Amino acid sequence: MSKLTFFSNRFGILMLLVTIASAAAASAAETQGPDQIPEWVEQYPHTENVANSVEDIQDLEIALGALQKVRSVWQFKDSERVTGELQRNTWQLAAGFSSAELFEDVSQRAAQLAGSELLFACSGRACGHGSQWANRVFAQRILYGRDDLQSYSIYRIEEDARYRLLIYSSFRSTSRQYLHIDLIRLANPE
Repeated sequence: MSKLTFFSNRFGILMLLVTIASAAAASAAETQGPDQIPEWVEQYPHTENVANSVEDIQDLEIALGALQKVRSVWQFKDSERVTGELQRNTWQLAAGFSSAELFEDVSQRAAQLAGSELLFACSGRACGHGSQWANRVFAQRILYGRDDLQSYSIYRIEEDARYRLLIYSSFRSTSRQYLHIDLIRLANPE
C-alpha cells in the first residue's frame, strides 16, 4: 500500500467519524427538550442562580414586540396572553464573563430544539426601556441595566407539549450582568 493510499484511507475514515459525530450532535439537540435549557445554564460554570420560581399563571401577557409608551402607558407593540406553568430563573454571571455571549449560546440552543420557531427578538434600545423589562415584564429589579446592552428573544417550541421560551440578558456593569429565562409550559394546547 502506498503512502498516498494510506493517508487517503485515514482521511476518509476521519471524515466519516466527523460526519457521524456531527449527526449525533444534531440528533441530540433535536431530542433535547426546552426544560433542559435552564438546566444547561445552571451547569454553566460562571453563573450563580440568584432567583428562581415555579408557579401557575393565567392570562400572563408576554412580549412579541418591543415595549413602547403610548399615551403615558407602557405596552408591548405586540403580545399574546398565555396560561400554564411558568418556570422563572435569573442568573448573575461572574465578573469577566459576558451575559451577551451566554444569551447567544442559549438562543442557539433554543433555535436547534425540535419544533422551535423564533417569534421575536430585539437588542439594545430597539427593545424599549430596560427598567420596564426588569420591573414590569420580569418583576426582577436586578435585571435593570443599560438600555443599549440588553437583548430579548422569544421562541415557540412545540413537541409533546407547547412552550414559550423567553430569554433576556442585561448589563449593569462588568461585574453585574444577568441572564433571565422564562419557560412557560402552556395549558390546554389547541
